[in-house]
Amino acid sequence: MNFAREGIPFILIAMALAAAGYVAALARRSWPLWLLAFVLTLLVLWVAYFFRDPERSGPRGDTLVISPADGRVIEIKEVDEPAFLKGRAIRISVFMNVFNVHVNRYPVSGKVAYVHYNPGKFLNAAAEKASLENEQSSIGVQTATQKVLFRQIAGLIARRIVTYSREGDDAEQGARMGLIRFGSRVDVFVPVGSVVKVHLGERPVAGTTVLAELPK
Repeated sequence: MNFAREGIPFILIAMALAAAGYVAALARRSWPLWLLAFVLTLLVLWVAYFFRDPERSGPRGDTLVISPADGRVIEIKEVDEPAFLKGRAIRISVFMNVFNVHVNRYPVSGKVAYVHYNPGKFLNAAAEKASLENEQSSIGVQTATQKVLFRQIAGLIARRIVTYSREGDDAEQGARMGLIRFGSRVDVFVPVGSVVKVHLGERPVAGTTVLAELPK
């Protein structure tokens, strides 16, 4: 199992705490300390599980938009997108809970033409206004024929968005481009005329599930 590099310090800290718990339990022969050491071991397993980074494969293509995140589709809506698409767009929102893989991936291939970080609030990421008011990082990719924007949005618990993308970078569909810690949301904006391939409540898999097909 691979782990996201941002999670390695958290895993090591949890392991050190668990080890200290076992040392203390052995030294004092105390059942409460043995229980504490066991709980810390569970913490190690959970932290490692949260930062897992499995390899992903699936459909690829110039007209396909692949999910950038694991989670659940909570909204499919036509909205205004003035920052990058500069017009009407279809927004597909994927909510990630603390049990989902939190490594994010490029939904399309092309050139990174827009990157913008906006500090903000930490509202429930599933709420409508979270897309505008929460801490977020927006990445726009110019494909061969279309523009696609996706937005990493922090939630109630998430306090750290990691974005590898820089303007001018090459975006490779399905490749890792960042991570959001501890529960969050990713919005994908595609041009009007795109064919949405998922439905509300569906659970897409990052790098694998096709969210939409771009107009040709």
